[in-house]
Amino acid sequence: MIRFSLKCDQDHGFESWFPSGAAYESLKAAGHVSCPVCGSVVVEKALMAPAVRPAREEAGPLRGAETPMEQAIAALKKQVEENSEYVGMNFVAEARRIHQGEAPERSIHGEARPEEAKKLIEEGVPVAPLPFLPARKVQ
Repeated sequence: MIRFSLKCDQDHGFESWFPSGAAYESLKAAGHVSCPVCGSVVVEKALMAPAVRPAREEAGPLRGAETPMEQAIAALKKQVEENSEYVGMNFVAEARRIHQGEAPERSIHGEARPEEAKKLIEEGVPVAPLPFLPARKVQ
């Protein structure tokens, strides 16, 4: 996992975690990296300093061990996947249908482009971004 400091074209600064630098580039190219403040997908890496441990801390966690943040995200992912239905790319339509009472009320998770998620929020549909990518399942 790697954490990048990011900045959108509206000058909002934020941080996000990615499995790798290549994963960031791939997600950005697909329009899946967006500003949590304004939803803009025009995002660039901001200048950041590397985290360097002092020599006396070298005996810390083994390389590859999960950090508390990674453990918390993994626990959240497990809870979401166990307690909600994955609807994949149908997320926007299904969230709207549930909100309008056209589908049974239930917890769902899936995928949406930032501009679609922003429209849901503007319509009053209660949605929130997840700090991980869902495991893709065959529907």
